Amino acid sequence: MLFISFDPNPQPPLWDTMDNARVQIECGLSKCDVLKIADNELEFMTETTDFDRGAAILRKAFPNIRLMNVTAGAEGSYSYYERFRVFVPALKLKNTVETTGAGDTFCACVLNYILDHGLFELKEGDLREMLSFANAAAALVTTRKGALRVMPSREEINGLL
Repeated sequence: MLFISFDPNPQPPLWDTMDNARVQIECGLSKCDVLKIADNELEFMTETTDFDRGAAILRKAFPNIRLMNVTAGAEGSYSYYERFRVFVPALKLKNTVETTGAGDTFCACVLNYILDHGLFELKEGDLREMLSFANAAAALVTTRKGALRVMPSREEINGLL
């Protein structure tokens, strides 16, 4: 089974205009099965700070999105899948160095979970397990300088859980 994941990145220096960024991100949203979107990106695309409302707006506009994960930084993450809405609080570690790579690490863990478990017939407990693991990995990467070269191993993540 082939699926497409998408993680928009509407950073102003990367775009000639933010209107163009919105159009291009909508193109990505129209083609993806799995969406990882940060809280500020959700607000940018839906003009609301309410995660449930923003998720509903995107799910209605882009019914192709099977799994939507909204990351809320130090607060945690949300998963929207079929009729489920799951929130898992972030793990807060005392020795945070920087947040570079946390979102990418989170996304990689979600994709790994989907490769292991599939994208169909996920249950609420599966979503909770997926978010817990991804949150833990993202928390660990914030305790290290850099991004890809400091991604934690599965054993390190499980040790934190």
